Amino acid sequence: MGIAMSRLCTICARGGSKGVKGKNVRPLIGKPLIAYSIEQARRSGLFDAIAVSSDSEVILEAARNAGVDYLIARPAELATDTAAKLPVIRHCVSEVERLSGKRFATLVDLDATSPLRSEEDILQAVGLLESTGVDNVITAMPARRSPYFNLVEVNAAGVVALSKPLQAGIVRRQDAPLCYDMNASIYVWQHDALFDGDSVFRANTRLHVMPEERSIDIDSELDFRLVELLMRERLAAAE
Repeated sequence: MGIAMSRLCTICARGGSKGVKGKNVRPLIGKPLIAYSIEQARRSGLFDAIAVSSDSEVILEAARNAGVDYLIARPAELATDTAAKLPVIRHCVSEVERLSGKRFATLVDLDATSPLRSEEDILQAVGLLESTGVDNVITAMPARRSPYFNLVEVNAAGVVALSKPLQAGIVRRQDAPLCYDMNASIYVWQHDALFDGDSVFRANTRLHVMPEERSIDIDSELDFRLVELLMRERLAAAE
């Protein structure tokens, strides 16, 4: 990428899942779901190390079989379904740095439930951070609904209104300001920025936009079926 920096990839995968049971290691066209993110990280050629954090021995074993560099056992207090993501990533990074004796300049977290991303998405998100020097980069896709046009809220009295009305009304969605749905696929951080503050939104946060067909985050059985269908189509097109 033209910039010599040390980079760590983390993949944080909890054992418990309510929407799709055992989803992080559920077989997807012949391999555990988590293996796709591990392979994408490796194929990108960006990382000095790849680490998987989990409270599940089954997930850690799948990660070991996929060839990660560090297996990080997540403490119980960070493994509940109410635990925030940032402390989990910080714990993983801190443990890898303790074990390796190395400090990583760029930190990238890949969500194990977003296997449709491409290596190019990872390269572009990291390149955006390192070429601009911003604190962090997040990923999203163009929103299907606009808070300025067809996304509504219902107040305590039961009255419906636009979530974010404009003073000068619009009659076409195309005239509304661009909005994006966060897809939770890739988070990229400068080292110090990750450990400073409790929000992904910083004063200079940048966005890498991905198309919808690479943005599905598996959170339901329907999501899993859609991802499987799209992957089979990709494989067929590559033959």
